[in-house]
Amino acid sequence: MALFGTNGVRGLANKELTPEMALKLARSFGTFLVNKNRFSVLPKVAVGTDTRITGTMLKNAVISGLLSSGISVVDLGIVPTPSLQYYVKNESVDAGLVVTASHNPREYNGIKLIAGDGTEFSREDEEAVEDIYFSEKFEWSDWSKTGEFHVDSNANDAYIHGILSLTDQQTVSGRKFRVVVDTGSGAGSLTLPVLLQKLGCQVLTIGAQPDGTFPWRNPEPLPEYLGEMSVLIRMFGGDLGVAQDGDADRAVFMDERGEFIDEEIMLATIGKFVLQKEKESLKAGEKLGPVVTTVSTSGRLTDVAKEAGADIFYTKIGSIDVGRKMTETCAVYGGEGNGGMIFPKHQVCRDGAMAIAFVLEAMAKNNLKASDFKKMVPEYHNAKSKIKTPGVDPKIVMKKLTKDVMSPQKKKEIGYVDAETIDGVKLRFKNGWLLIRPSGTEPMIRVATESKTKEEAESFIKLGEKLVAEKFNEINSFGNEKQK
Repeated sequence: MALFGTNGVRGLANKELTPEMALKLARSFGTFLVNKNRFSVLPKVAVGTDTRITGTMLKNAVISGLLSSGISVVDLGIVPTPSLQYYVKNESVDAGLVVTASHNPREYNGIKLIAGDGTEFSREDEEAVEDIYFSEKFEWSDWSKTGEFHVDSNANDAYIHGILSLTDQQTVSGRKFRVVVDTGSGAGSLTLPVLLQKLGCQVLTIGAQPDGTFPWRNPEPLPEYLGEMSVLIRMFGGDLGVAQDGDADRAVFMDERGEFIDEEIMLATIGKFVLQKEKESLKAGEKLGPVVTTVSTSGRLTDVAKEAGADIFYTKIGSIDVGRKMTETCAVYGGEGNGGMIFPKHQVCRDGAMAIAFVLEAMAKNNLKASDFKKMVPEYHNAKSKIKTPGVDPKIVMKKLTKDVMSPQKKKEIGYVDAETIDGVKLRFKNGWLLIRPSGTEPMIRVATESKTKEEAESFIKLGEKLVAEKFNEINSFGNEKQK
């Protein structure tokens, strides 16, 4: 049984993710750290939460588990995930743990582990912690050597200062941007309005009070939840609209007309400006660093990288994989097409507030409107679908489906050019691509496509749904026959 998903451990709070489970997981984490540092001073871990009302319950369980292993704990309180990561990277702590379910609905919670450099735990280290969890071979500290407990309330201030230090504050302040902000009552409520005010913006906020019931909207900032922000942008004469998810590691944008800007467009457009800035700073003979993204990301970013002369690498879905590959390749930019952008000069993790500061700087320096971003990268059409497989493990469906579609016979029948299996199976056609993969956060299969026309993208979706249905029905029929 796998404990970690695409991004940490998540589940329904107090049902799937209980205090007992959180304590056991923290003991496993503590044991891993003690074993890793066997002949040195026992580690110190920074712990924080987003605003979910079950956060305090789980955080206290986590702290108990760490202290019982001899690990000292610094409680940062409510912080955006990138704020905690910035703290781990820059302060005298050895690792971090954040209690958050990110964009998941309010009834969920989760636990994410942070490495000593502020990046997310590698898949290998997650597996090591998972092995300890299931073997229950825990490190138990003597009563006199349990960890120490401290509180530090300054993490968010340091995080904001870190972003400002990498932003041309004078240029941004000179534009006196009007920004409408929807932090959705999440952790960004404590940081984003402050950051924007320090950048000289006039700020109008929605849901900027921390509230773990998320009364305004669910934590995921989907376009259909942002109608009020759209109206306020037009009423307020806003230059930009910004919304964050529950733990504020992602950001999505609306233009001055109150129209949503596709996350894939923003990922590629900001990449264009990052690469331009990097090229300007290169010395003679130096090569532009690469870009890293996932197999599900739009071809827009690929086109931008190629135009700039930068290499591009693809990974599995998940910021963990993107971040690790960025470190490995010394990438200058990376991210996912879900509002998760990574600026390695700041830190190698998704950072919604850093993305917002960079967008404002790009607008100020280039005298742009937010709507101009839509015109700066090639146009593609994307489509997505979720397919539940009741009674059948999605991974079993995917295993059989992948083997089937990779066969020469199926390749000829479907008519694709080539295929890759970095994450699920991705089929490339002359006019686009189709990606089928098991979800890492929910019990379902995700289908994503891209093409130059909307009709072609939707036809690829139908093909993907058909391929999944065929395998699901085949497995189901076999199971029913077996039961008879």
